[in-house]
Amino acid sequence: MSQADNAGTVTSGDIAGQALAGDEADEAARIDPGPDHDSDGLADGADEAGDEAAAGDEAEAPGDEAPAEPAVDPADLEQESEIAADYVEGLLDVADLDGDIDMDVEGDRALVSVVGATLEELIGPRGEVLEALQELTRLAVHRQTGNRTRIMLDVGGYRARRRTELTELGTDAADEVRASGVPRRLEAMTPFERKVVHDAVAAAGLRSESEGEEPNRRVVVFPVS
Repeated sequence: MSQADNAGTVTSGDIAGQALAGDEADEAARIDPGPDHDSDGLADGADEAGDEAAAGDEAEAPGDEAPAEPAVDPADLEQESEIAADYVEGLLDVADLDGDIDMDVEGDRALVSVVGATLEELIGPRGEVLEALQELTRLAVHRQTGNRTRIMLDVGGYRARRRTELTELGTDAADEVRASGVPRRLEAMTPFERKVVHDAVAAAGLRSESEGEEPNRRVVVFPVS
C-alpha cells in the first residue's frame, strides 16, 4: 500500500465520509439497537466493561448491571479479525494512507491494530474519529457474520497511551476525593475512557459511577460512605 503525496491533506471528515458511503450507512440504519442500547447501537455499560479489559459484557460500574453473554468461539474471533482487517485496509486504500494491519485476540475480544505509520487522521480529537471507525468496523463485521461484535480497533498504539493517562487521572481523582470527602465529576469521556477510569478508581478503593447521556456522559468519583 503506497502513501499518496497528498495524504497529509486528507481530513478526518474525509475518512469518515468515505467510510460511511454506500452499504455501511445503509447497514447502520437497518440495525435495531434495541431498548437497552445507547445511540451508538451498543450497550453502554457492557461496552465500557469490555473496552480494553476484554473481560466480558459486565457493567461499566457498580449499579449499571448488564447481562453476561455466552462464551465466544476462538474461531469466530479469528473470523471477525480477518473481516475487520480487510475492511480497515480498504479504508486506508481509499484515504491514501499507509499502515500495516495487525490482528490479535485478547480474551473474548478480537483486536485489529493499524501500526507502522503516524495516522492522526484516523484518531482525531480525543479519539473521536477512532471511535467512529471502530463502530463502522463493527458494522462491517456484523453485516458478514450476522452477530454482534465487540471487536476493538486501535491506531498507532493510541489506546495504550490513553489508558496510561486515564489510569493516572482516575488514581489522582480517587486520592483527591479521599482527602476532601467531596465527590468529583470528571470531564465527558468515551465508553473506553470511562471504563479505564472506573478500574483505576476501584483499584484505589473508592466507588465511581457514570452519569449523563452521550456524548456528555462522565465519571463521578464518590468518597467512602
